[in-house]
Amino acid sequence: MHLCRHVFAVALVFLATPSIAEPAGSVMAVANDAKPQEPDTDIFALMTGRCSMLKIAGRDFTCRTIGFFHNEEGRTNFTIALDDPADNSHVISFSGENGRRNEDNLLELPIDRMLLSSKDRPKADGLPVPSAEPATGACRQVGNFALLQVSSITCSAIDRNGKKYELRFESDGSPIILRRVRQYSLAAKKPRARQSEQIECRYRAAIARVPARDRTDYILQCLAQLGEKSPAPAQP
Repeated sequence: MHLCRHVFAVALVFLATPSIAEPAGSVMAVANDAKPQEPDTDIFALMTGRCSMLKIAGRDFTCRTIGFFHNEEGRTNFTIALDDPADNSHVISFSGENGRRNEDNLLELPIDRMLLSSKDRPKADGLPVPSAEPATGACRQVGNFALLQVSSITCSAIDRNGKKYELRFESDGSPIILRRVRQYSLAAKKPRARQSEQIECRYRAAIARVPARDRTDYILQCLAQLGEKSPAPAQP
């Protein structure tokens, strides 16, 4: 899987509850909603590999990317961008709280909801806002974030409608990409800066003649690159 697939999944979640991430140890201004619906993400990780199994209600899919998200209040999401030819915005998240990590580098996360995105969902910043379906299940992640290694992730959950979700992911052995996020108010950066970045990235996509199916990935990767080049504001 390509890095652009990772950027797609990460940016989708971050634009649904807007924020921008920087490498661990650095700080970046963040544009927040006036009335945020969810606590802000403070850590996320991106993993490369393959989904040897990905089933939704008995239907088989392949995955485009997988990410780990942790927010300020302790909720964790395992987010998977599906390779669905019929829906380029098809993304699911296994979501839960009170994950437990033991000495064998095993993280066990009880699942209490599924977050579901599709092309038919209402949009924020041009991207679908996930719906939340109550669910029961669990995820198990084997790996060590301190060493930037994750070897496998398995998840299984059933939502309130009886729909079953199953995931088995194996790493390709590459180090994970780990990011930490610090939040600042919109006033910390120029009001139109984010809009200008979006216009610039759409222009680049047009010049590069990026196919429609890959345009979202290209633009979001471009936004991430521009964000990394932006100077960090002085801390109060």
